[in-house]
Amino acid sequence: MKVTLAQLNPVIGDINGNLTKIVNTLSEYAEDSSDLVIFPELFLVGYPPKDLLEKQWFIEKVKAGVDELVRISQGYPQTGILVGVPSPTDKNIGRGLYSSAILIHQGQVLLNQHKSLLPTYDVFDEPRYFDPATEIETVSFKGETLGISICEDAWNDPELWPRRNYAFDPIAILADKGATLLVNISASPFHVGKEEIRYRIVQNHAKKHRIPFVLVNQVGANDELIFDGRSICVDRDGKLMSVLPPFEEDVQTVDMSLPGTSDLYSPQEKIESLYGALVLGVQDYMAKCGFSKAVLGLSGGIDSAVTCCLAKEAIGSENVLGVSMPSPHSSKGSLEDSRKLAKNLGIQFKVIPISAMHSSYLESLEVHFEGRKADITEENIQARIRGNILMALSNKFGYLVLSTGNKSELAVGYCTLYGDMTGGLAVIPDVPKTMVYELARYINRKLDVIPIEIIEKAPSAELKPNQKDQDTLPPYDILDRILYYYLDEGYSIKDILDLDFDPETVKWVIHAVDKNEYKRRQGPPGLKVTTKALGVGRKMPIAAKTEM
Repeated sequence: MKVTLAQLNPVIGDINGNLTKIVNTLSEYAEDSSDLVIFPELFLVGYPPKDLLEKQWFIEKVKAGVDELVRISQGYPQTGILVGVPSPTDKNIGRGLYSSAILIHQGQVLLNQHKSLLPTYDVFDEPRYFDPATEIETVSFKGETLGISICEDAWNDPELWPRRNYAFDPIAILADKGATLLVNISASPFHVGKEEIRYRIVQNHAKKHRIPFVLVNQVGANDELIFDGRSICVDRDGKLMSVLPPFEEDVQTVDMSLPGTSDLYSPQEKIESLYGALVLGVQDYMAKCGFSKAVLGLSGGIDSAVTCCLAKEAIGSENVLGVSMPSPHSSKGSLEDSRKLAKNLGIQFKVIPISAMHSSYLESLEVHFEGRKADITEENIQARIRGNILMALSNKFGYLVLSTGNKSELAVGYCTLYGDMTGGLAVIPDVPKTMVYELARYINRKLDVIPIEIIEKAPSAELKPNQKDQDTLPPYDILDRILYYYLDEGYSIKDILDLDFDPETVKWVIHAVDKNEYKRRQGPPGLKVTTKALGVGRKMPIAAKTEM
């Protein structure tokens, strides 16, 4: 059997647009003797559609789209269409919808296989919308017995996880029912290192059951989530037959009767994949929200420099405006470093000093602050003036403001509400500071795009004289390690202290993370690239008191 892997980028809610993508793919590849064209999970509506699924008018549009696809299939009598859609359960109990994979051929739906395993961890909340399948079936098609599953259905292999989330393995059930070709349609969100896990899962299923396995994954970015694609085919021995590229649409037809090769798979370097994910995240968020131009503050620091490079790569230098907003405490080097970066990137650059505005604020508040010493209040006013300037430019010219704060700062609250947290999209809020430096080195791998002075200078908010981040924060290498164990691995204070960190530093970091939840809740949506982002997927109370 020849199968076509349609690794495409849907727009959430755009049923007509996504249907057009399906039709265009069929018109090109069905003529190429393809027996089966496979599209990702919930492709007709885009993933994740969230509460759109609770709108009856939306479900009616889905039904009309499926009916149209069934009609269209009659024009391709040699080719089956496998696509993910939400479908009504027609029951009076439960949520009333399934996440389904429908197989269409010659004007008929041959199989409507529903998703069995509905994840609730991390970014997922599928039981909010869907009911699980009540049965798992195979279907005969063109001489093969297809075992069709949906994303999470393939992720409960007992040989791969020390603790399983579900009581059964749908892939094993399909194998026991005589499947000769396993197909999984996915919308599997990216995080650094995930493609290797995904490959290992697919390979393990194929080798264990001695059945070829095809996985078609969504590509593109929707809000905070990024989908890397990297769709794959392996033969019955787990040898790779095809792997599609990361972070771009691609369609390939594979003859499943041919053997695979053991040396075809090579995972992306992690920093390269991180870079590609962030570029795609900016690109898609802006395009799908109707923005063509972006503005950001250039402080002369590494975070804004890296963010600016990502924006330039995503939307082109002509569409990026960098703004330097020097205050009385800004160093001359910061302004010149920002100017040099802008020149290297070929972006637009403006200088808007804020000293006079800051003085005006202080003069207006002087009588109200009488008898109190200057403190962080006056520092934060500077950051908020800068946020107001960026939003003014956004309002006047239609720019999207890109926020430049990193994960380390956001985690411990080393950021200013309505100041440097201002923005329509946070680009690197899930990138720890140490990884920001790795990104900078990757960006400079061929040419010093980011001036070396920016990379080598000590990080500083420059909101008071001679200020350095490390006056307030632990060294970033230590901070990031503590944050990893606390946020990503879920360690307790005791667990972390067993790793020989300074006890007072650990306690300070964890207290800072917990008490700044209210700040993060008010920040812009941010791109997710690690296993545990501070925004989407991490649901913590604000008004709480906990002890570990």
